[in-house]
Amino acid sequence: MSRLPVASLFICFWLVERSHCNSSLQESMEELHTRFAISLYQSLSETENNSNLIVSPVSISLSLGLLQLGARGNTLAQLEGTLGYNVNDAPVQDFLLHSQADLSNTSQGMRLQQTCTLFIQSGVQLLTEFTQHAAHWANTSVVRANFSQPNHTRSQLERLGGELSGSGEAQAEALWWGHRLQMVLVNTVNFRGVWQKQFLFTNTQNLPFILSDGSAIKVPMMYQSTEVNQRFTVLELPYLGRSLSLQVVLPSERKMPLSSLESQLTARQLASWDTGLRRTRMDIFLPRFRMQNKFNLRSVLPATGISDAFNPTAADFSGISVEEGLYVSDAFHEVRIEVTEDGTKAAAATAMVLLKRSRAPVFKADRPFLFLLRQIKTGIFFYNKTLLMEILTKRPFSTEHSF
Repeated sequence: MSRLPVASLFICFWLVERSHCNSSLQESMEELHTRFAISLYQSLSETENNSNLIVSPVSISLSLGLLQLGARGNTLAQLEGTLGYNVNDAPVQDFLLHSQADLSNTSQGMRLQQTCTLFIQSGVQLLTEFTQHAAHWANTSVVRANFSQPNHTRSQLERLGGELSGSGEAQAEALWWGHRLQMVLVNTVNFRGVWQKQFLFTNTQNLPFILSDGSAIKVPMMYQSTEVNQRFTVLELPYLGRSLSLQVVLPSERKMPLSSLESQLTARQLASWDTGLRRTRMDIFLPRFRMQNKFNLRSVLPATGISDAFNPTAADFSGISVEEGLYVSDAFHEVRIEVTEDGTKAAAATAMVLLKRSRAPVFKADRPFLFLLRQIKTGIFFYNKTLLMEILTKRPFSTEHSF
């Protein structure tokens, strides 16, 4: 299995049964989902320059949709502006409800499942309307947790995350903030698909893969000759059942950098790739690879228009709980994909960590700081700028200790 450097890919699982809603709403929602996926991808591209990139927009949009159920005021307006829709609207809820049903689809050769779980600190009271809506369209389950016992909470998160390593930062946050952590919203999407026509292991051979700097490395290159949907440099490989496929896109010219293609990504461009595909018999060479990313979305989502949700003084999630001052302290996203001769495995998890705003200001010396050892009346004894210090891990300082 090869870890391809400087490759880009995003997965967006969103299956829709056309009979469940009118075509105009479906087309509008599909375009909004695509726009969000592209905006998210491009924001991540700027922060993850020259590195592999994979993201599951649907896992993130589902999490933001759940937050939208409990958001009010400008916090709700920003979430609506970024997603392009309001989950409180009845037609939108109906569309998303059937979309979630399709996201829990298992058939021969394919498994696609999503789960939403809300870990709630014991004693926190959720509003009935929020709980009912969350359970209705996102099949969200509520699990009571004790964040003062991080080991127990960690085991719950790890069982939920499955193959993913879980939200380590969320666990650390729980350990640090203790009683202030009120809830963690975790969404997972898992996919396993077998190719409609599998690659033969005996046809796989080590062939050159050209890196962005022009150098080449040898990677396991899978091969098959088959009829596929193809348009210029866009290739579509279907999985069994043909309800899902993998689209692979190459720059039109061999020496054209991938960034030139990324800069032209639009919802209309992606739609044209679908409408322009035609059946063609061709020889296919596709690397066997795996890819994994982990992001803190708190540094990414503000670029898409969501900022108040992360601001302790501006966030308004009064529609979630009777607790006052809830805000999103962190948002983590972890995703991985593995492509082999048999098919594809992919998994994504998004965790939104909600804290209760502290009534007192917080001082956390977790970065370089100045310190002054001084006598109040006569002046400063010591003055120092601390960039890196020795951490005391042994016995505490003793007054009997001599230097």
